[in-house]
Amino acid sequence: MKLDDTPARALSADPAERLVEAIDLPIGRWGRTGDQATLLFCNGPYTRWAGRTSEALVGRTLTQLFGASAWASASEAFAAAFDGRTVSYERRLTHQGAAAHWARVQVFPDRNADGDVEAVYTIAFDIHQDVMEREQLREARQRLNRFTEHIPYPLTYVDRQYTLRFVNLAYQHAVSLPAAELIGRPIGQVRGAARWAEHKPYFDRALAGESVQYTRLVQDLPQGARWMRTSYVPDMDDGGGTVQGVYTVTVDVHELTEAQQRLARTAQRDALTDALSRRTMMERLDTAVATCAAQPVALFFIDLDGFKALNDAHGHAAGDALLVSLRQALARAVRLEDAVGRFGGDEFLVLAPVRDATGAAKLATHLLHAVRACAQQCYGAAGVSASIGYALAPQDSTQALRLLQLADTAMYEAKRAGKNRVVHCAG
Repeated sequence: MKLDDTPARALSADPAERLVEAIDLPIGRWGRTGDQATLLFCNGPYTRWAGRTSEALVGRTLTQLFGASAWASASEAFAAAFDGRTVSYERRLTHQGAAAHWARVQVFPDRNADGDVEAVYTIAFDIHQDVMEREQLREARQRLNRFTEHIPYPLTYVDRQYTLRFVNLAYQHAVSLPAAELIGRPIGQVRGAARWAEHKPYFDRALAGESVQYTRLVQDLPQGARWMRTSYVPDMDDGGGTVQGVYTVTVDVHELTEAQQRLARTAQRDALTDALSRRTMMERLDTAVATCAAQPVALFFIDLDGFKALNDAHGHAAGDALLVSLRQALARAVRLEDAVGRFGGDEFLVLAPVRDATGAAKLATHLLHAVRACAQQCYGAAGVSASIGYALAPQDSTQALRLLQLADTAMYEAKRAGKNRVVHCAG
């Protein structure tokens, strides 16, 4: 069944109206009923998002539609919006019988001509996929104008000559110019030569019919540097064969981008020591042995001596502190291009390009002294040293796993020989 029961409309000649008709996000308009919020209007995407027809949605409270837990998540945000503030909240969606996922809901006031808050709008963003697509909204002209003015994201429409034909209030605030000084001007003049050179390639791709996005760290914002994403969406004619212009919408994706960066760093780095993870070290090793014929490399396997006694005597906090300090000491002992990773427990790997076997032996001894000096400086680390085994590529092997095995075996040989020493693999 097609849940969007709103009649289809032809595209308007007004860029602002075409812009909102292109919005494909669930949008609702809510009134206040006691301590609840009642749905007054919803667009087609909202009916599909809710899994019901508009007749089954309009006129009912949020609690009636989605349950008490949904209202508990949303009530504070709705209260703030009815007080005139723009806010957002996140909640876990479980309706429609689909797999649960998270959405961010933006809530902002709908003011009348006197500036009083008549109702509030909600826009739901699927933050799992974080995509901005062409958006559609079917709404009366008066409500449409208020919506485009109060949406907190800069919106523009630019024609094929890169001339601004529509800007909303948020865009005017962003460039500190009123609409009267923007409409009819080339957007390149408004934003300046440097910024236009940065953005023009994305406009060109959109004018060629491609929907594209550009995420960058914007430095000169009142709230400080923020990650922002601009979507460039081509405006097709009724026949769908000609691009008439480009819609742009810019959203703040700072928290999401930083979370993605933290996740990427977690995969690449050890959480305790900030050394490279085992997986990252193996990727580095694979790359290094692939080119070892032109650039020999050495892999050093470092295992602490006396670490268990330290943990037993002084506790795991002292042991963790030593591991953190040791990673820093190893990083200082090698070059920036060399790799220091944690293999597990009190085991570390160092991967470094070397000239020859003599150079590898000198570096192994240097690493041994670095570990010993670090241990002596750390509280409770007396008696802690290292057993280091190492292997070279291509001299000892040209296979990553074999090189690791040889270095590991050499490390155990160093332990059997009395610890606190380095051993080159037997080959």
